Amino acid sequence: MPTQTERGEAFRALHQRDGLFVLPNPWDAGSAKMLAALGFEALATTSAGLAFSLGRRDAEGAVSREEALANARAIVEATPLPVAADLENGYGAEPQHCAETIALAAQVGLVGGSIEDATGDAQAPIYPFELAVERIRAAVAAARSLPFAFTLAARAENFLHGRPDLDDTLRRLVAYAEAGADVLYAPGLSTREEIRAVVSAVAPHPVNILVGSPSLGLSLVELAELGVKRVSLGSNLARVAYGAFFQAAEELACHGSLAAIGRAMPFARINDLFKS
Repeated sequence: MPTQTERGEAFRALHQRDGLFVLPNPWDAGSAKMLAALGFEALATTSAGLAFSLGRRDAEGAVSREEALANARAIVEATPLPVAADLENGYGAEPQHCAETIALAAQVGLVGGSIEDATGDAQAPIYPFELAVERIRAAVAAARSLPFAFTLAARAENFLHGRPDLDDTLRRLVAYAEAGADVLYAPGLSTREEIRAVVSAVAPHPVNILVGSPSLGLSLVELAELGVKRVSLGSNLARVAYGAFFQAAEELACHGSLAAIGRAMPFARINDLFKS
């Protein structure tokens, strides 16, 4: 296995080379191994995928930091690839909570992670601007104190929480870049104009775009042409897997049909993917 320093440098290099790269999101060691076998160059965890695997709802604080980091460790140890983590809102409101989370993320082998400005409170879903910036600044300081390259993504969550305010999103992303974030990310963007505005506002910093939503009709080629450096899938791959499982089970339960089950991936093929 490569060292954490080697993984950190490899992950950083992906953001510095020409072109766009795909950062898929496994939810456990098995899905991580399958993605590695397909040739992906790095992985990122998914908070929703983990929550679903535990039978819990996402974005409600139902998964603890300890559980998320244990899941991240399992994914790190499953393949030689660099792994970044969805660190949600840093598991606490104060800047020091974000710094502590970055330090703990490093301890489980991660070489990147994202901190978002969503509070988890439906009544006030986004942290006030100044506090949000201080939280990123604290996370950056913690990342820079590590003895290896840790790539920090800062997330502006307006569009996921019923606040499609592009001006405020741009203001936040620019401030996060100025605070030292390596990658900027506003999940929920859906138009060419929104994405172009974000890429332009934070240039030359790399931008991550969440793909897989029906509202985003742009291809990877089109996103690359807009200057997007990185795309991630969030919970999409987990939902594909759970969707196929549910459909097959539903057909069996409701109609006594084995048709969907007959389309399962062959045992030998999946078993061979998990050779050590």
